[in-house]
Parts: sequence; C-alpha cells; structure tokens
Amino acid sequence: MDYVNVGHTGLKVSRICLGCMSYGDPKRGTHEWTLPEAESRPFIARALELGINFFDTANVYSAGSSEEIVGRALADMVPREEVVVATKVHGPMRKDVNGRGLSRKAIFAEIDASLQRLRMDYVDLYQIHRFDPETPIEETLEALHDVVRAGKARYIGASSMYAWQFCKALYLSRLNGWSRFVSMQNHFNLLYREEAREMLPLCAEEGIGVIPWSPLARGRLARDSSDEAPTARAGTDQFGKTLYKGQEDADRAVIEAVGKVAAGRGVPRAQVALAWVLSRTPVTAPIIGATKMHHLEDAVAALDLRLTDDEVSTLETPYRPRAVAGFS
Repeated sequence: MDYVNVGHTGLKVSRICLGCMSYGDPKRGTHEWTLPEAESRPFIARALELGINFFDTANVYSAGSSEEIVGRALADMVPREEVVVATKVHGPMRKDVNGRGLSRKAIFAEIDASLQRLRMDYVDLYQIHRFDPETPIEETLEALHDVVRAGKARYIGASSMYAWQFCKALYLSRLNGWSRFVSMQNHFNLLYREEAREMLPLCAEEGIGVIPWSPLARGRLARDSSDEAPTARAGTDQFGKTLYKGQEDADRAVIEAVGKVAAGRGVPRAQVALAWVLSRTPVTAPIIGATKMHHLEDAVAALDLRLTDDEVSTLETPYRPRAVAGFS
C-alpha cells in the first residue's frame, strides 16, 4: 500500500479510501442493496489487511447505521489512532426544519450524533456533504472551526460544489483565521471529467487533497456497456441514473476504450479505470465501494498499474463535455 499526505497537511492516508455507503442496515434509509453488519465486517477487515487506513462514511448513509457498523468494526479490529475516519454532514437526519443543512445548529447536533454512532471521541475528517445555499457560508465555516477547536474533528473537508464557492470558502477561512478545508470530495471519473476544468486546478494551487467519489462511475466503467443492471444497486440507483444520462453513445465509447486497454493488459476493467484516476493530479485517494472481495483486490492492484501515454490517449479521446452533475 502507498501512503500520501492529504494536501498540504501532515495527515497520511492510504491511496485507496474505502467508501462505506455500501455498509448499512438495508431496512433503514433508502438503499435496499446495502450489506448488513455481519456481511460488512469482512470487507472492513480485508481493507485493513491490505493496508487501507482511510474509511469514509456519512451521517445519512442508511440513516446512520453505516456509521454504527463502521464504528463497531473498527473498534474491534484496530487501535483508533491507526485509522483515518471521515464522515459528513448536510443531508436530512430529522423531519423538522433544522434537521438538515449546514447551520450552526445542524452542525453541532450532527457532529455529536455521528460521534455517538461511531463510538469515537473525534473524527479525523469532517466534511460538508454538499453546499448549503440556505445558510451563509460564514456561519458554516465558523461552526466547523469551533468543532475543530472543541477537539471533535482533526480536519475539515468539502464535497461537490462549484469552484467559485470553494474558492470563496477558502478565502473567508484565511481572512477570519478559521480552520481551512483540507480536502475536496468530488465527482470525477472517465465518464465525468468536468472537475478538471476548474476544481482540480484550484485544489492543486491551494494544496487541497482530492478524494473523488464514484471513480468507476457507479460500476459502469467496470463492466461492458451492454450490461445495464447486473446488480441490485445498479438496478435501483436512482441518483446514479441522473449522473449519466443524455450521452449514452459517448459514454459507451469511453467504456469500450476501457475494455480495449484492459484486454490489452490482461487485467479487469476496474483496474484500468482506477489507475487513470490515480494518475491524475492532484488526486489523493479515490473512494471505492466494495461488496465483493475482488473489488478491494482490484483497487489495490490498480496502484501498480502504470498507463502509457498511448493508453491514456485511448481512454480520454472519446470523452465529450457534459452538463454539471452531482452537486445536489
């Protein structure tokens, strides 16, 4: 396993981050395809065996049960200080009007609730899951700074938003002496490269770590384009369907290019798609989901796959610009 610093911080993480949205009580929340606790634990254990020390979850995943499962598993398997645990705040957790968003009230309530579910005194990385246009960004940033000052989070991070919004947040943090975002968790893969226009250069310039979500485009890059719904998740993932609609022909060409490079290398498609993401500056660690053991093995194997310039050209040439997706 390779380890790198998150942006311009001293925090070191594995170059693969295990995304834990797949682990949660399928009877809670809206993800019927999640793995219950007994089925989830072997994946967390195997990730640790492979050297993965970076785990990402969120308060909204399976109505909090993802945090519960991850917290119990890590407590049983590894000393707390040896892992980097990230969670998020923004989505609806209660039905009342203050049960969501990034107000000071919501942030203070949700960090305590997340820590209770995780059975931890602090999280390493506390991220805003999306931008909240209904709350002044100054209020959000000061509240996050106070969470860090209280010792409940070591660092703070952000997720999908426009580059100007992120730039404004970084500026205001510096202006007021508040804790600064150290990471950006954004939507980035071979089927969605719009972040390379402004967000990735901004992160490179400002020393921000990048931890892309959906590096395999919800599995689309790991299978033949004719295989529309091979899993329960693929067949029921309504959010995923909104991300990749309207450019099916262009997407099919990219997927076929992944297949061509993979066949030439004699490796699974997932390794090729992940190797491409890992090679992009300033990507720190793509977030991979794993519901089959080979998902973990392929992710780690991708670290050793070095694509040639010709292979990169083959993968990138079919891409066509697309509308912004994933910010809501």
